[in-house]
Order: sequence, then structure tokens, then C-alpha cells
Amino acid sequence: MEEILKNSKTSSSSSFSVLVNDQEKMNKKIDELIATLPVDSEGSVPLYQLKGCWYPFFAIRGNIAADLHFQAQDSDIFLASPPKSGTTWMKALIFSIVNRNRHPPNENPLLTTHPQNLIQYIEFRHYLNGNIPENLDQLPKPRLFATHSHYASLPHSITHSSCRIVYICRNPLDTFVSLYHFLRSSEKIQQDMDATYEKYCRGTIHFGPFWDNILGYWRASLEKQEKVLFMKYEDLKEDIVFEMKRLAKFLGFPFSVEEENEGLVEEISRLCSFENLKNLEVNRTHKPYREGGVSANAFYRKGEVGDFVNHLNPSMVENLMKITQEKFAGSGLVFKYSLDKLQNS
Repeated sequence: MEEILKNSKTSSSSSFSVLVNDQEKMNKKIDELIATLPVDSEGSVPLYQLKGCWYPFFAIRGNIAADLHFQAQDSDIFLASPPKSGTTWMKALIFSIVNRNRHPPNENPLLTTHPQNLIQYIEFRHYLNGNIPENLDQLPKPRLFATHSHYASLPHSITHSSCRIVYICRNPLDTFVSLYHFLRSSEKIQQDMDATYEKYCRGTIHFGPFWDNILGYWRASLEKQEKVLFMKYEDLKEDIVFEMKRLAKFLGFPFSVEEENEGLVEEISRLCSFENLKNLEVNRTHKPYREGGVSANAFYRKGEVGDFVNHLNPSMVENLMKITQEKFAGSGLVFKYSLDKLQNS
């Protein structure tokens, strides 16, 4: 499979151009690749492993198509994350920071548009089902994209350009609980907690294993600080103003002294807060946030640090903590779990 991808990229530019601009040939290439991939059919959603990342069926074709076709621009901004680790919140923050001159907080599209529709996933929105999009060059600059892919499985042009990548993650215990409830909220994906927990711990879960997803970006952030910014959900909860200023500077849209004095940082943080977003009509509805998607309100549950103690028994907590400690040993990366809740669990 890797050889097929390699050959497609090292072929002559004319033949590659024919490939990526012909949907029928693209579909054939995708089918050839998928036929070579490991498959996990446990549960209601088949998973396909590509470059170490387990893709759900609705994302694998799009990832392959993007790898073959997508051309990153140096001004592009990518938000990367494991599912259910603060992605929706970070989409709102990035969109608002980058577009604050176009859309002041009182006129921000977030007031009427779900954050998931403002920054769309490259694997299962722009390249949905492996279809080649026609309007990427027409997106306003800087173009904003999202992905759940591992760093090692990102499209080639992303890792080999100067585009910026913001990575947000969350402690694995809270991430699992949030993911479980999100999967269960979908009528198409009914999950048993014990079975979902086992898959999460094995790594055969949407865009897992979680340790590879996180460690890939962590190491990239240490090696390429100008390209990858590593952020934690718990840090945002603890000091949103400090983290927003750090984010804005990395994105190339730092807040001016005047903006800070006028309270713009705090104003944007209030607009993008979990409580405010959750209570907006566009995000409260049970209707799908997009055609074929889950309900808009499925993206907003509690947003608390340490909520895992209300859902996982002590043995589940101990086991997942042990896995986390073993997988991240020596990396220098540590997580915050809300120690008071952990000690009382």
C-alpha cells in the first residue's frame, strides 16, 4: 500500500495530473489502496488502518484522496486533534481570532453557524467519500482546515509546507468518556461502554491509538516549534486569556496592546466559551449540524475536567492511567486530571 502511494507521487507530473483530476481514476486508486489495508470490523463502524491511524469508514477514502490531491499553501492553518478533546471549542477560537477584523464578536458567524461548519474536516468534509473538491482555491485566506489524522498520516503536502498546525488534546480519561457519549448520541452508532472502553485501550478506535495520535504531534511540536503548536484542553480551562494570546501569536494574528486594553481577548473568550456556545440556538437543536451529520447539540455535553470519575469505575481508571503512563513514559508529556476528583474517586 505504501508503495502504491509512493509510486503515484513519483510518477511523471503529467500522469499524476491526469490521476488527481479524474474522479474515476481517483476512485480506482482509492479502491486499490483500501483493499490492502488492515480492517477492524468489531462494533458498528468498520475501521481501516493507514500509516498507523485507524480511520472510520467515512474518513478513509477522504484521507487517501487528500494525500493524492491536496496542495497545502504556506498560509494555511490546520487544527488537528483526537476526537472529543476540545475540537469544537478550538474551532470557535481559531475562527474568531483569525477573522476578528472581518467579524467583530457581536457580528461573529458563530452566533448563527455551528463551529463545525466554519472549519471543516479535510478527510470527511472537503474530500468526503474521496470526491475531489472544486472550491478550495476560493476559500478566504488564510484557509482554515481541521483533521483528526495522526501527524504521520497527514497528506504529504501539509507536512512539507510552511502551513501552521494547532494541535489540541485532552487527558485520555475525559477524552474517552466524551467520545463514548458522542458515539452513543448517534443513531447510526450504538456503543456499549465496556466494549468501547476495550477498543479505546487497544487503540482500535476512531483515529486511534490515542497515544500515537498525541505523541506524533507532541514530538513534531518539539522539533518544529514554528510549525506545530501543542495545546491542552485543561490549560485552556485554567487560563483561557493566556492560552488565547499564545494561540493568536502562533497563528500570525497577535493581539495588539490596544486590543488587549479594550478587552477584546476576554470578549472573544466569552463568545467562544462552552457555556455560551452551548446555549446558542444553532447549537442547542437536535437537528443535524449538517446533512447526514449527528445532532448539533451532540457536541456540547459537560466540558468539565475530571468528569470521568462519574462514569468509570476504579479499575477502569487504574487500567487507563497505567496504559497512559506506559505509552507516554520518557516523552516529557504529562496530563492534568483534576487531582481532587481523582483522589476522591
